[in-house]
Amino acid sequence: MSGELSAMPPPARRAHRYPPPRPNAVDVPQEYARLRAEEPLAPVVLPSGDAGYLVSRYEDVRAVLSDPRCSRAATVRPEAPKLTAVPFDAGGLFTMDPPEHTRLRALVSRAFTPRRVARMRPRLVQLAGSLADSLADAGPPADLNAAFAFPFPVAVICELLGVPYADRERFRTWSDAVLSLTAHTPQEMLRHKEALLAYLARLVAAKRREPGEDLLSALVTVRDEDGGLTEQELLTLAMTLLIAGHETTAGVLGTSVFTLLRHPGGMARVPDDEEELSALVEELLRINPLGDGGPLRVTTRPVEVAGHTLPANSAVIASVCSANRDGSRFPEPDRFDPGRFDPARARTGTAAGHLAFGHGPHYCLGAPLARAELAVALRTLADRFPTLRLAVPVEDVTMHTGLLVNRLTRLPVTWD
Repeated sequence: MSGELSAMPPPARRAHRYPPPRPNAVDVPQEYARLRAEEPLAPVVLPSGDAGYLVSRYEDVRAVLSDPRCSRAATVRPEAPKLTAVPFDAGGLFTMDPPEHTRLRALVSRAFTPRRVARMRPRLVQLAGSLADSLADAGPPADLNAAFAFPFPVAVICELLGVPYADRERFRTWSDAVLSLTAHTPQEMLRHKEALLAYLARLVAAKRREPGEDLLSALVTVRDEDGGLTEQELLTLAMTLLIAGHETTAGVLGTSVFTLLRHPGGMARVPDDEEELSALVEELLRINPLGDGGPLRVTTRPVEVAGHTLPANSAVIASVCSANRDGSRFPEPDRFDPGRFDPARARTGTAAGHLAFGHGPHYCLGAPLARAELAVALRTLADRFPTLRLAVPVEDVTMHTGLLVNRLTRLPVTWD
């Protein structure tokens, strides 16, 4: 980057609240556009009360996500600034750097490769179809979040890990608390996290007695026979996979259907052509943020960001939500454009990759599965409920607040 570098002002001056408030369930926080234009590296106050910096422009966000000096592992150091009072997965994938992160990721990455996901697709279609059957049998109106958007990815990750689907409401309660920014007290967060880990410890013990053909059983074997995992790493990894494997997909599936139903054509905009469907999924991922920012990073050495030098031990939030609405990267960034990522436009250079799944060594390993789940879910709903529409005015649909992930509270729908 050219030009003079300048030190940042102390975070206590003109610090913004993070995350910025959403005006409604439709729009991203309006503050991001102003920050991209005027303050691309902005001091913020984190939910923990600690000071940090928010990065909002696409190129800067992408750079931070791949810079090894912007560390995930450093966030768990006692002296480091914290996003929340109770870290999500201290000692897990989200709070590791290479080479430890590489070692742990390699143990599970084969379960999420595009080839493995392609083999899973018939089962995804079957699971989505079963939920659609139940939805049709119950009849309209319905809360699509409760009847489809949540149970579908939960069923998928439960089968993959070998977790009982019947326990879904229990671990949903635990997951919401673990992913809390401000929705739960630190005491509640810790209590629910300990309950989830205790549940997983009992499940691991059951897998030791009677292993199955599932990922958790395979990880138990790695732990017991190869010594490739400590017991704490095993439990934390299981928690991370269970939560990340359903929370984000459930959230973006609900907001994606909401996006389609707010625009002319509704579910008729879901194409039959696989390439066009893939392009639609990419645009829905871009325009419907999984969360407002991303996992916290802490600088291990001075780092240049957006023309300023951050000192070591600075907390940094790289806002993927803001980056995916950056007009310098995406023309008319606030417009829903189902063909934005179609192959023809990609070949001409008029489409650009979004950052919904991150970038760099922490790029979401479940991205192929999430994409497949979205494609199958949208195709199933469009086929089974072509007249699907909102059952309430748009402004009556609200978003959960105080969570790391974006998720609608309810999605009331009806159909003919």
